[in-house]
This record gives sequence, structure tokens and C-alpha cells, in this order.
Amino acid sequence: MADVTARMLALLSTLQSGRSFSGDELVQRLGVSPRTLRRDVDRLRSYGYPVQTQPGPGGFYRLTAGRTMPPLVLDDDEAVATLLALASLGSVGSAEEGGIDDAATRAYGKVDQFLPARLRSRAVAVRASVETSHQDAPSVPADQLGELAEAIGSREQISFAYRTAGGSQTVRRVEPYRQIHHLLRWYLMAWDLDRDDWRVFRVDRITDLRRSTTYFAPRPLPADSATAYLREALQKEKHPIRLVIDAPAEAVVDAFKYQDVETRALDAHTTEVIVALDSWHWLVLPLTFLEADFQLIAAPPDFVAGYQSFARRLRAAITS
Repeated sequence: MADVTARMLALLSTLQSGRSFSGDELVQRLGVSPRTLRRDVDRLRSYGYPVQTQPGPGGFYRLTAGRTMPPLVLDDDEAVATLLALASLGSVGSAEEGGIDDAATRAYGKVDQFLPARLRSRAVAVRASVETSHQDAPSVPADQLGELAEAIGSREQISFAYRTAGGSQTVRRVEPYRQIHHLLRWYLMAWDLDRDDWRVFRVDRITDLRRSTTYFAPRPLPADSATAYLREALQKEKHPIRLVIDAPAEAVVDAFKYQDVETRALDAHTTEVIVALDSWHWLVLPLTFLEADFQLIAAPPDFVAGYQSFARRLRAAITS
């Protein structure tokens, strides 16, 4: 019986990830036979878990939403990760009521109620022992993220009022595709119906969101991923700089934590860095904190001129 219980918990934990699994994938993950897998799925159904199956080529197993769900089945590491994720999300924002950070903070205080009894004491211990520093960022309503997610999943056209970076107000009609969390900001990637092109919108600048009964056929994304498209869009007005720093990759990443930076460890003590900046000044501060030698490999001419001018001013200040 103990083996059956452990097997069922492993199956349930896998299915609770929310995605679909083929029979072969579950058999390999759980180390059981196809016959045992079918029996375990039948057991889950008898316990009230709505497991959807589709037989044949392209078939799958998936846990669907149901009205009666027993407590979350998490192992020790997953329970700790869930609490830390909620704590981290709750620390980023403006603490406005209804924001996703506010919702995460509230969930952080009650998630142990939905855990098995053996994990509740650990959840309480994690809450009592962890503090997170607050980071100011635009707060996004939790219900708005949920509305956008449902519209994306249903392929519904939406409209909303949008405040641009310059402060002007516009009304947009779009086909929503992805939500992206990047550098403490939430973004929506969508096809703008009036401009007949892809656009990225800051979710905290969206108001008066309205879903429609008009549906759309999906278009192929214009990049490998929505995140890649967003990063490319954000860097259009920026200039890439490449340099080699005599410091470990971990130290470099920490120094550039507020920049969208790519790093490659050349060895244990040397790191190649590519960072996109809109001004040469942004490179000076992280390099100062690193206190490491570096070599500028490539930069725009006006950036190089800025560094040369700053170096002359710095030398003059020291020798005067």
C-alpha cells in the first residue's frame, strides 16, 4: 500500500503542473508499466481528481479544473519553492490593494492551509524565517493579469485604453498572445489591429480592459519567443557594447543586475559581456563597483568619446 500511495502522489504531483503528458512520457517519468499507469489514473478519478485522457496517436493525460480538489500535493522542495516565489513576488510592486504583489502577500500567509499536514510546520517555519526587501515597481492588478490570460487562452480580441510613455492616451484593439515579466515590469505582446503590426504594451499602463466575442486565428510569432521579441524591441533605441572583464561571471551578473546583459564565462576569472545601453554613463557605475580590470572590445564612437572625456576629467581631478 505504501508503494501505491507514493506512486499516486508522484503521478498527481506531475499532473498538477498543468500541462498535458503522453502515456509514454508518464511511464518513463514514473517508472511504471502502461497498465499500472491506467490503473493509477482510474484511482485518481475515483478520488475526485478530473483527469482528462485522449487515446490514440497524439493522445495525452491532463488534470483539468474541477469543483472539488483535495489539498495540493507538493513535496518538501516544491512547498518551500512555492512560499519563496510568493514572498519574492510580494516584495516587488507598490503594495496597492488588488495588485499582484498584494495578492501574492495574502497567499503567502495562507498557503499552508492547502498543504498536507506533514508540510504545514515547514511552511510556518519558512514564513517565520524569511524576510524580503521591497523593490518599487509599477503595480499590476491581479484580476487584469487573469483577464488577459483568459483572453489569450480563448483567442479573444480585446480593447483597452493605453497611456504611452509620453503620457498621451490612446485606445487599442488587439489580438493578445503573451504576457511577459521582464526586469520588474509586466508586458503584453499583441497584434495591433489598427496598426496591422506587432506591439508590446506595459500592462500597468492598460486601463478599461474589455474582452469581446470576436475570436482570432493564431499568427506565427515574429521571434523565437515573446521574451526575445520584447528584448529586441526594448533595445531598438540602445547600443550594444562588448567588453571582457577580469572577474568571475557570478560577480559580473551581480554588478549588472539592473541591466539586460548577456554574459559568457571565458574561464573561472574572465567574463565576456554584451550589454545594450542608451547612454555611455550606465556602464561606469557597475564597472566601478566590480573593481576589476576590463577591456572595451566594441562600442559606438560617441560612447568611446564619452569614456575618453570622462577619463581625462577623472585624471585631472586626481592630479589637480
